[in-house]
Amino acid sequence: MCRIFGHFDAQVTRHELRTVAAVQRHGGPDAQTFADGAGWALGNNRLAVMDPSGGSQPYRLGEHITVVFNGEIYNHAELRARLTALGHRFEDTCDGSVLPALYAEYGADFTEHLDGMYSVAVVDLRGEAKLLLVTDELGMKPLYYHWDDRTRRLRFASELPALLAFPGMRAGVWEPGLDEYLSTKTPFGEQTMFEGIRVLPPATTLTVTRSGGLRTSRRRTRPRAVVAADTGEAGERVRELLRTETHRLIRADVPVSVITSGGLDSSLVSALAAEAAPDLHSFNIAYAGDWPHDERHFAREAARRSGTRHHQVEIDPADFPSLLPEVVWHLGQPNADPITLSTYALFGAVRDAGFRVALTGDAADELFGGYDRIRAALDVPPDGDWVSGYLDSLAAVPRGLRESLYAPAYRDFVRSRGSVADRIAHALVSSGTSRMESLTAFETGSRLPAYHLRRVDHLSMAASVEVRLPFCQPSVVRYATALPRELKVRGGRGKLALYAAAEGLLPASVLGRPKQPFTLPIAAMLVPGSALHAFARDMLAPARLRRAGLLDPVAVDRLFADQATRPSDRSALAIWSLLVHELWLEQFVPGMGSADAPARATTEESAA
Repeated sequence: MCRIFGHFDAQVTRHELRTVAAVQRHGGPDAQTFADGAGWALGNNRLAVMDPSGGSQPYRLGEHITVVFNGEIYNHAELRARLTALGHRFEDTCDGSVLPALYAEYGADFTEHLDGMYSVAVVDLRGEAKLLLVTDELGMKPLYYHWDDRTRRLRFASELPALLAFPGMRAGVWEPGLDEYLSTKTPFGEQTMFEGIRVLPPATTLTVTRSGGLRTSRRRTRPRAVVAADTGEAGERVRELLRTETHRLIRADVPVSVITSGGLDSSLVSALAAEAAPDLHSFNIAYAGDWPHDERHFAREAARRSGTRHHQVEIDPADFPSLLPEVVWHLGQPNADPITLSTYALFGAVRDAGFRVALTGDAADELFGGYDRIRAALDVPPDGDWVSGYLDSLAAVPRGLRESLYAPAYRDFVRSRGSVADRIAHALVSSGTSRMESLTAFETGSRLPAYHLRRVDHLSMAASVEVRLPFCQPSVVRYATALPRELKVRGGRGKLALYAAAEGLLPASVLGRPKQPFTLPIAAMLVPGSALHAFARDMLAPARLRRAGLLDPVAVDRLFADQATRPSDRSALAIWSLLVHELWLEQFVPGMGSADAPARATTEESAA
């Protein structure tokens, strides 16, 4: 696992490359290396997980193929054997060392042979110089890039702060960003909150040459799996697939742990992982004090049943104001889910306990219909409006409230442009598939990579911890997405096949508990007199909001008044979301969030 960065024709000095590497060193503290040539450079920050004594990047094949890589290739032993039979030789057993030879044999189609999570950069100097950037099928390892069509220069990095550290990079706000963020809790799709900076979508290959410029292509999806006829058979197959993947993912050359939240998904992963790792350590996070939705007792029961050595991590809400700016920095753009703070603290504790790898249960709800919003949308009659309620459930701030919070000029801009919610609604109803298929495709293809996977990647790697995701493995994804609705959601219950898979592996208390969100009890914490409320009130002071010009200070004051007199999830999450956005402005966009610089200041692209 690593961080990668580089450029094509961007005229970056070696000193400047070292600066970029330093910004994301937390994600690769073991080595910072790069290779460069005429008009290109590839760099790497290494977190040594496989073959710690080998695996030096960039990887090379002769003088013409250079590769850097972030992620894990789980079938690297099989690939190494195949490539050795073709005449290639390898100096170590690190997973990424197979990539140059694999690319040499198969060209841009080399990704068809990879089983894992990855973002890869290849410079190919055979013939005209060429740079390729590729991502895995679900986007588990994000990659951000900036392409200047005028100067024909490309820069890329695994993290947004590192990309912004390249010389000549703009740091301007993408004007629709605030509304898109509040509509979906983080920007979906390729566009980031920064003008001109994009994130490479899942299963995408980007190619840059001097003659052809930049081209991107989405790779074909793999065939669907054959599915079961009933829930029991589906549960057996899901358990078999998850057991295979979890047993494979638990292997590493460094200590491996599991995250056990106390819910079905992570508890099942923990139980299956413990089968292959007898001395497995599990981690759960909770908050000092007495708060709603405390899951620690469920996590303890799951850990006891699985036989793991359990670690209970506890953080004090009084520390949230000091932790939250760190969270926003590492994410690089706003994410409105309060769980980001918990995630950051949890992986810090995993690292402090001596672990470099952790398995989690992320993506099960998207694949198996676990969210309340999915079940509610499916329960609407065929001729009813199932989209509006679903879209409101995605939002950090419901449509009517968020428009009332905007300054008049920004409200007019949003109305003239149209809302992202309208575009999502159109895509959902015009997909040409069943409602279940449309929802699953959107949840896994749009929301999962943007909202979950980037958050997990950035906040775990902030602590130098690699997260592995059994539910995101292709065999599980293909099977789950092919399951018909009645094997996932029926009678007001979701994840039917997954519950069937967990029978006999988890305590009855975990299997029978009602679903609840794994998040901060934000409505109870964001009340007058708390450290978090005082911090939010200061960050969202009227003078600050007027400088940015996006929000109506009077409307935001009313929001605080509502939360003080009638605390609710609705007003608390709205305040939290605005607080996160203001922290992002302060850190990344000089002038819009600070007290000293002029509004809307940007660092303009330097002259070529």
